[in-house]
Amino acid sequence: MLPFDGRRSSFQLISEILSLLRLGEVGKTEVMYTVRLTHAQTQKYLSRLVQLHLVDQRNGEGRVPSYRITQKGLDVLVKIEQVQEMLQIQEVPDILGAPKLKLDDDRRILRRLKDVLRVHKDENQV
Repeated sequence: MLPFDGRRSSFQLISEILSLLRLGEVGKTEVMYTVRLTHAQTQKYLSRLVQLHLVDQRNGEGRVPSYRITQKGLDVLVKIEQVQEMLQIQEVPDILGAPKLKLDDDRRILRRLKDVLRVHKDENQV
């Protein structure tokens, strides 16, 4: 199992957001508090996930927007979970108490994820 330090990568944050949205439609504030992000970080990640069509933004009448995962987002989340399983990565419930992750390990994980996502993209284009 690969260890984690107190800082989460973008990959980990995206995984956590998509995992939360898999449970159902939620608002920005719930994402912010559940995933433990600042308002600016939450806005940045949700905007990017909407741009990538991994998440839908729903605007209710007179209400704040809510977000839900798309089928593409579910597919990506499944791939992320497969990579985590292949690399024997387990989610660490207490991120702050987790041991340090070496930068090289993090880069290797991200390269592997990019390869898996590229294969997934190529499969869907055929």
